[in-house]
Amino acid sequence: MVSGEAQGKWDFHEVTSMLNGSRILLNEPMSLHTSFRIGGPCDLLVLPSEEDDVVAAWAKCKELSIPCYIIGNGTNLLVKDGGVRGCVVKLAPGFQGVKRTGDVTLHVKAGTLLPRLVEAALEEGLSGLEWAVGIPGSIGGAITMNAGAYGGDIASLVRRVEVAFSDGSTRWLPAEELAFSYRHSLFIDRDDLLVLSAELDMVPGDRANIKSVMDTRSAEREAKQPLDLPSAGSAFRRPPGYYVGSMIQELGLKGFKIGAAQISPKHAGFIVNTGGATASQVLKLMRMIQDEVKAAYGVDLEPEIIVIGEDPSE
Repeated sequence: MVSGEAQGKWDFHEVTSMLNGSRILLNEPMSLHTSFRIGGPCDLLVLPSEEDDVVAAWAKCKELSIPCYIIGNGTNLLVKDGGVRGCVVKLAPGFQGVKRTGDVTLHVKAGTLLPRLVEAALEEGLSGLEWAVGIPGSIGGAITMNAGAYGGDIASLVRRVEVAFSDGSTRWLPAEELAFSYRHSLFIDRDDLLVLSAELDMVPGDRANIKSVMDTRSAEREAKQPLDLPSAGSAFRRPPGYYVGSMIQELGLKGFKIGAAQISPKHAGFIVNTGGATASQVLKLMRMIQDEVKAAYGVDLEPEIIVIGEDPSE
C-alpha cells in the first residue's frame, strides 16, 4: 500500500515497484516512528514484513544512489526537524520472528523487539537475556550497537549474523568477524552491510529463576528511568571511570530545559520530550551538557543517540 506524496528529488517508483510485502508511506512524519516522538517528514518510509523486501529496497536504493537508512524501532534515534531526504526502512515491528533452532539456540529476525525476544527466552526456559528486560529496541539495533546492561551484552550471546550486502547477496558471518566492543560492532563501520537475522546461543535455566531476575530488573528500570515520557534512552555513552548521570547531576543540571527538551528530573542521563520538543532543542541541550561536562571534568561525552536528517533550512 502506498500512502502520501513524496517531496524529495528522487523518483521512488523503481524502489516501490519491487516490493510485495511492505507498507509504503511518502512524506511521512518521523515523529510517528521514533520513541522520542520528534522528527520531520521522510521522503519514503518502507515498513517491510519479509526479508526479500528488506534486501530489495536497500539494494535498489544503493544502486540508484538514494540515501537509505535502516532503523529498528526508532528507540535510540533523533530525526532532525527538516526530516529525511531519501528512504528509511523501518524493520520493527513488521519484520520479526523468534524460533528455537537447537537445544539452546534462538533464530531471531532483525526487526524483532527485545521485549518479544526476552519473552520467548523465558517461554523456552533459556537464560542470558535477563539484562535486556525493559529495553524497547530491536535485535538488529541491539547487535549494531552491542546493547547491554547490568554486566551483560548481546555480543556474548551472538553465534552468527545473517547479513545482506549492497549488491543484494546474503550470507552468515560468525561472531568473531563482527568486531564487537563496548557499544560497537562491525555494522557501525560498514554501511554496505545490513543485519537481517541472528542466531543467539543461550543457557538452559529454570523458568522461575529467570522470571525472578527479569522481574527484579524491570522494577529497577521503572524506579530509576523516566519511562513515562518520550526519550531515546541514555543520551551519552558512559566514559571509562565516570557515570554520565552523576556528573550532570553534580553540575546542578538535572531538570534543566531548553524549550520542551529536558534533562530528566528522574535520571540525568536521559533527555526527555515534555511535549512538543524539537530536534533542535534536544541537540542544543546535548551540546550544552557536553560543554559543561568538558569544562568541569575534562571528559568528552560521546552521544549514544543516533542523529539523522536535515535542519529545516537545508
